[in-house]
Amino acid sequence: MATPGIAAGAYAHIARLADAAAGARGLSGEAAKGQDFGALVKDALAAVAQSGNKSEGQSQALAAGKANIVDVVTAVSETEVAIEALVAVRDKVIQAYEEILRMPI
Repeated sequence: MATPGIAAGAYAHIARLADAAAGARGLSGEAAKGQDFGALVKDALAAVAQSGNKSEGQSQALAAGKANIVDVVTAVSETEVAIEALVAVRDKVIQAYEEILRMPI
């Protein structure tokens, strides 16, 4: 089950990705917010994949008797929240695209 703390951590991680992407391009403040959405999405996908790999590794370690159940549950919950956040962003992007398509020319 996702907790508010895990959700806050996932959103903070996405915000750090955005800041890091902007910093790598030499942008700051308002200029960073409108630049290279594709790179931000790519970084977010990579972070979710990395979280999934960590979760899978923890699960395998638990099966081998080398991990604590709390660590496994935490890793799985973090992955779940990251995926839910990514799906929410995807849904908003699709909704915005559909709204643009409905605009009169």
